[in-house]
Amino acid sequence: MNRLDATFARLRQAGEKALIAYIMAGDPGLAETEQLVVALEQAGADIIELGVPFSDPIADGPVIQQAAERALRSGTSLRQILASVASLRRRTQIPIVLMVYYNSIHAMGLDSFCKEAQAAGVDGLIVPDMPPDEAGLLKGPAAEGGLDLIFLLAPTSTAARRNYVAKESQGFLYYVSITGITGAKIQNMAEVGKNVAKIRKATSTPVAVGFGVSTPEDAGKVAAMADGVIVGSAIVKQIAAHQQQSDMVSSVAAFVGSLKGAIRQASSQQHASA
Repeated sequence: MNRLDATFARLRQAGEKALIAYIMAGDPGLAETEQLVVALEQAGADIIELGVPFSDPIADGPVIQQAAERALRSGTSLRQILASVASLRRRTQIPIVLMVYYNSIHAMGLDSFCKEAQAAGVDGLIVPDMPPDEAGLLKGPAAEGGLDLIFLLAPTSTAARRNYVAKESQGFLYYVSITGITGAKIQNMAEVGKNVAKIRKATSTPVAVGFGVSTPEDAGKVAAMADGVIVGSAIVKQIAAHQQQSDMVSSVAAFVGSLKGAIRQASSQQHASA
């Protein structure tokens, strides 16, 4: 069983939901990224989603775009990120998923990238500009490297599309809660709940909800309806606000701890009422 499957199985057994914490690799530098991964795990994060900075993102809002610009300015490359993951594997076994645009993978070469990602200790890939029906070239090398391909579903997806993506996604399925970019606010939690219920009928793969989760209250509400809660822009904002300060890592970890606390509370209330 890989790290992602083992984590969701452990949480299911405990009646808990996953907190998937997104940070941009190299923001403000890779040394800080490594410190943050370790601190966020200690604060309660169950899975780390590491963004790979890219100059032309399609899904990222201004907060994450600015983080990518800071990371690129500090010279962060995909190979350096893989070296950081390898370094982290000496200290932690938390599942690490790369959020990487296809261009970066293509530039490195699909086979080389997947082999190096596996050797470094990467567990899965989210490639936002590569839907499953266009992922043929990556599926073989990823499978050989034991890398889960995690696909996204939107609120506008048809029933046929929902069933297809649910069948193809590995590790977990990433449900995008809003039509738009990261950092926007979820307007209709009830609608999110309905769509997650429909996805669950199509697959036994865990469903995680991202985009629009910015507060502990949001995280608790989403945890009541999904298997995992993905928080990105709100964490990246904390990094940006404290990056010139010596307490940056502890401040970000405290925020992540508040998110996990709300998720635990929602999970235990759901467990008690089941």
